[in-house]
Amino acid sequence: MESGTAHRMLSVKLWPPSHSTRVMLVERMTKNLTTPSIFSRKYGLLSIEEAEKDAKKIEELAFDVADQHYKKEPDGDGSSAVQVYAKESSRMMLEVIKRGPTGKDEEVADKIDVHENVFDISGSRRAFIDAEEAEDILKPLREPGNSYTKICFSNRSFGMDAAKVAAPILSSIKSQLTEVDLSDFVAGRPESEALEVMNLFSSALEGSQLRYLNLSNNALGEKGVRAFEALLKSQNNLEELYLMNDGISEEAARAVSELIPSTEKLKVLQFHNNMTGDEGAIAISEIVKLSPVLEDFRCSSTRVGSDGGVALAEALKTCTHLKKLDLRDNMFGVEAGVALSKALPLFADLTEIYLSYLNLEDDGAEALANVLKESAPSLEVLDMAGNDITAKGAASIAVCIASKKFLTKINLAENELKDEGAILIGEALGEGHSRLNEVDMSTNAIRRAGARLLTQAVVKIPGFKLLNINGNFISDEGIDEVKEMFKSSPDMLGPLDENDPEGEDYDDEDDDEENAEDENVFFYSKLKDLKIEQGE
Repeated sequence: MESGTAHRMLSVKLWPPSHSTRVMLVERMTKNLTTPSIFSRKYGLLSIEEAEKDAKKIEELAFDVADQHYKKEPDGDGSSAVQVYAKESSRMMLEVIKRGPTGKDEEVADKIDVHENVFDISGSRRAFIDAEEAEDILKPLREPGNSYTKICFSNRSFGMDAAKVAAPILSSIKSQLTEVDLSDFVAGRPESEALEVMNLFSSALEGSQLRYLNLSNNALGEKGVRAFEALLKSQNNLEELYLMNDGISEEAARAVSELIPSTEKLKVLQFHNNMTGDEGAIAISEIVKLSPVLEDFRCSSTRVGSDGGVALAEALKTCTHLKKLDLRDNMFGVEAGVALSKALPLFADLTEIYLSYLNLEDDGAEALANVLKESAPSLEVLDMAGNDITAKGAASIAVCIASKKFLTKINLAENELKDEGAILIGEALGEGHSRLNEVDMSTNAIRRAGARLLTQAVVKIPGFKLLNINGNFISDEGIDEVKEMFKSSPDMLGPLDENDPEGEDYDDEDDDEENAEDENVFFYSKLKDLKIEQGE
């Protein structure tokens, strides 16, 4: 076998997993740890915050075990290490779910946050709430003349018995309410009961004039959205609407678009982590199109492809007050990226833009960077990680960065910038970026020269906090140089545990893309069904 062929075969490795794969596993475990099981009734349900913390720890431990396995028993492509990774993750998830929420002591756990005009029971231990507890915990809302305008029932699971207690109380104060948070309030309930509870709360709150409504983390789907029909149809003054992690499918998105009578005052609209897809995005675009004062739009991790991305880009042209745009982790591609670039000049007040993992490639990234260079003068956050951007695309991004003196954070991780691109970015940071505090250039095949220039650019910025150049190909000598430059402020340099001094740049881009696709397919097949094994 020729050496070149052998090199390409050896380069197709499934271990170690990419950063995006590890993030995907943490997200999947977080979802599983907050999903009701036979243990949740016995041990309690974890809060999303606690589950995410546990999931990150589990992933790190599972990775270490699998990595040791791979180092001791390398099998060529790393497939057995992936199996260990999945098995260890599943085992530790079961331990966490049996442990239950750590929470706080009972006195603190049951404390209600009542101050000024806010009534919040979300700080309690995540668990079911029965009728007796509902009677007790909701007493302050019964008091004549109370002035509560904001209520939060998040993190407590209402069944029909508790909902029947809460509904007349909510109905009695709905005229004074302006903010309602019902996120994650039916966890663990059978679908039929959850829908009844939603209907009951919806009817109780019908006619209220809310500025803020959060229905996130309820696995709504179309049935759930329509269960809130009475409430949604009566809202004409909404300024903030949150539907994150709600199973918002194409049909559910259409239901949202159909039921909300007016979005003329809407400033915040967030659809993160749903299964919206292209057709759902087209339905969402109808909402966006009718939201002229929208300032914060998030449609991340929603499985939107090129057609949906183009529809959203067209709709956003009406949102000339936009300040924050988050479209991360979709499948836009170049065409949708170019379409979005045509809307960007209209966002004069834009301060944050998150465009990572959109398959933009050089053409899409260049189109966006070239437009941003001439617009968004107050831009503070630029995130274009994971878009297969090479040094070619980096040239336009560098020019854009050079013109943005208010930048506080730049994320270009997991691209293919190499030294040439890193040097262009480093040179763009030469002068005038006094507010910059974080730069992420990890996993870009950067070597010694690129690492050195990036370090020289940021180390002298007052108030700078973190340079991440992990996962690159920096030589031992280069690492020593970088550490020497950061010797007076070592905390400004991120970890370098995934740096590979022996790493090589692959010249065959087609092989590289094929290898990455093989890795993703394999990992997805092993991890997509990862769940808690409900054994003894």
